[in-house]
Amino acid sequence: MAGPVGSSGGTAGGVGAGAFVKPPRLRPGDTVCAVSLSSGAAARFPDRYRRGRRQFEEAFGVNVVEAPHALRDDAWLYAHPEARAEDLHWALENPEVRGIVSVIGGDESVRILPHLDHELIRAHPKPFMGFSDATVTLTAFQNAGVVAFHGPALMTDLAEAGGIKPYVRRSVSRALFEGWTGPLEHSPEWTEQFLDWGDPAVADRPRTFLPSEGPVWLQGGSAVTGRLTGGNVEVLEFLKGTPWWPRPESWEGVVLCLETSEEAPPVTLVGRFLRNYGSQGILERAAALLLARPMRYSAEQHWRLQEEALRVLAEFGRRDMPVVANLDLGHTSPQTVLPFGCMAEVDPVGRRVVLLEPGVA
Repeated sequence: MAGPVGSSGGTAGGVGAGAFVKPPRLRPGDTVCAVSLSSGAAARFPDRYRRGRRQFEEAFGVNVVEAPHALRDDAWLYAHPEARAEDLHWALENPEVRGIVSVIGGDESVRILPHLDHELIRAHPKPFMGFSDATVTLTAFQNAGVVAFHGPALMTDLAEAGGIKPYVRRSVSRALFEGWTGPLEHSPEWTEQFLDWGDPAVADRPRTFLPSEGPVWLQGGSAVTGRLTGGNVEVLEFLKGTPWWPRPESWEGVVLCLETSEEAPPVTLVGRFLRNYGSQGILERAAALLLARPMRYSAEQHWRLQEEALRVLAEFGRRDMPVVANLDLGHTSPQTVLPFGCMAEVDPVGRRVVLLEPGVA
C-alpha cells in the first residue's frame, strides 16, 4: 500500500486552502458503509450498534452495509491494522457505496496509516464522518485534499436511546445531504451522561439532557475567515512528528477546532499541547480557535481551560485571535457536524460562526 501521498506523486501532509475536493452529496436510497478503524465496540455491544444502524437508515433513507471487518472484536482488529485500512479502501473503491461513517472511536487507528493509500482517497472522494480517534482518518482525508466531516458516530449520537435528537438529525442532513451554508446552530440542551450499553436495565433508557448556556466568546475584535480543521486534541498528538502531520503551509489561515475526550486530560496538559502548536508556528498562522464543550470537566475546570487557552495565545502574541468555547463538538451530546476543509467565518462581534461553503458537491 502507498504511504503518505507524497511518496507516490501527491501532496503529503496536507494541501492549501481552496484545493479541497468536495465529495458528492448523499441522497435517500444511497448505500453508506460502516467502518471500524480502531475499536471493536460493535462486537461488544451489538444491540447498540444495531440501533445506530437502524436509526441512521430510518432517519435519512439510506442503506447501511458493513465493511468486511467492521464487526470484528477488539483483539482481532488490534492485531490487524492492515485489514482496517483495507476496509476503508474497500468502501472507497466499492461503486455501490456513496458514503462512509465511523462505527465508534478508540485509541490507536494511527496504526492504519502506514497501510493507507491516500491517493485512493483523492481518486474516490466520498463523505466520511466520525470523531474522536477518527481524527486520524479525518486528517488523512484532508492530507489527500478531500473534505471530511467531524461528526457523530453510529454508536454515539446516531444510536441515542429514544431516537436521534432533532439537532443531530438536522446537522447531519445539512452537512451530508443538503450542502447547506449559514450560521452554526447551537443546541439548546446537552448531556455527558453515560448509561452502560451492556446493561439491559438501562441501555434503552433515554438520557437526561440539561439546558445549554451556549457558546462562550473569549476574545477577538473583528471577523476572520479560514478553513476548518482540527479534531480531538489528544489524538492529534499521536500524529505530531510523523509523516502524516500536516505541512506548515497547511495551517495557514485555519479555523482550528479542538475537542477533548472522555479521559478529561488535565487543563495543564491541554495547555502544553497548545503551546506546541505555538512553537510550530501554527498559532501564528491560524485565524481563529474553536473549543468544544469538554467532557467530564467540573465548572472550575471549564473556566481554567478557557483561561489556559488565552494564556498560551498571549504567550505567542495572539490576543487578537477570535476564540469561542463551549461549542457542540466532539465528546458532547448532541454534537454538530463540521466539514473540515471548508471555509468558515468566525465573527466575535456578531457572535456567530458561519459556514461559507458546503462540504459536498
